[in-house]
Amino acid sequence: MKSIEVAAAIIVKDGKILATQRGYGKWKGWWEFPGGKIEAGEKAQEALRREIQEELEIEIAIDKFIQTVEYDYPDFHLTMHCFLCHVVSGQLELLEHADAVWLDASGLDNVKWLPADLEVLPKIKQELSL
Repeated sequence: MKSIEVAAAIIVKDGKILATQRGYGKWKGWWEFPGGKIEAGEKAQEALRREIQEELEIEIAIDKFIQTVEYDYPDFHLTMHCFLCHVVSGQLELLEHADAVWLDASGLDNVKWLPADLEVLPKIKQELSL
């Protein structure tokens, strides 16, 4: 089974979290935290800043590490490093996603999350309640 290592941004704005909807592939229509693959020689934080710029046209600041999720999908093993972030500059533009929504803690369960992303929700709810 192949392994994929990614970085994911839990972007917070006004007490809400950004969720993005996949617009392509096997998991089309499911919701995820934006981010992407870590390239050879890249640190997770570098990959995350690059991917968010490429996908959403915004610059983020990484505030802190939340957790790493290890998840076995049917076709691959995913290692996902999750970071709490905020927007520094730019206007959100969906270049790869079908939709995006800002969710408060009570709304996080209202979208169909990808299985690996679902595992991060308890930590995020804990963070939002601080």
